[in-house]
Amino acid sequence: MSQQDWLPPAVRASGVERRLKAGQALFRMGQSPVGLYELVSGSVRLVRVDSSGREAVLFTAGAGDTIAEASLFSSSYHCDAIATTNSVVRLYSKPAIIAAFERDPKASQAFMAVLARRIMNLRTRLEQRNIHSARDRVRHFLTVNAGADGRTVVLPGTVKDLAADLGLSHEALYRTLSEMAAEGEIERLKGRIRLTS
Repeated sequence: MSQQDWLPPAVRASGVERRLKAGQALFRMGQSPVGLYELVSGSVRLVRVDSSGREAVLFTAGAGDTIAEASLFSSSYHCDAIATTNSVVRLYSKPAIIAAFERDPKASQAFMAVLARRIMNLRTRLEQRNIHSARDRVRHFLTVNAGADGRTVVLPGTVKDLAADLGLSHEALYRTLSEMAAEGEIERLKGRIRLTS
C-alpha cells in the first residue's frame, strides 16, 4: 500500500518537503518526534549505534516508503535516520495525522494494514538474521525478494547496502556473490541479481 492509499487528502496536502544530502541525519535517537516521513526519492537508513560504535541497520527506506510510524505514538525517536543518498522526504505532522485517525476510522484501519505488513517484513528479516551461513542467508534473501518471474531481485541500493541489511560484512557478501556466480547459481546484472538454478 502506498502513502496515498491511507493518508487522508487534507493531511497529504499539508506535507512539507525537506532535502537531505547523503550522510545527513533526518533525526536522531532521543529527539522528540514531529511526525511521519514519506521518502519521495533517495534512500534513508534507520540505524542504532552500540557503545562500541557498531551500527545496526533496522530498515532501509526507499522511494514511497514511510518512516517513523511508531514515533507517532512515542515521546522520542528510537533510532537515527540517516540519508544514504541525496534524498527528499515529506513530513506529515504528528498532530495532523493523529487528528485524522480520530476523525476517520478507515484511515486508521488502512494505517494498521501498513503496519501489519511491516511486521511481516520484520519477521522475515529476523528469520534471515538467524541463518548462520552467509550463502544460505543470501539464498533466503533472493528467494523471498524475487520479482514476478520468480528469479530476478532488483537491489534497493548498492551491494554494500545489501550487506548491511543482511547483517554481513561487505567483504563476506562480495565473496559469497562471487562464489555463487562462479558456480552458476546466480547471474549478477546491473542493479539486479538473477537466480539461474
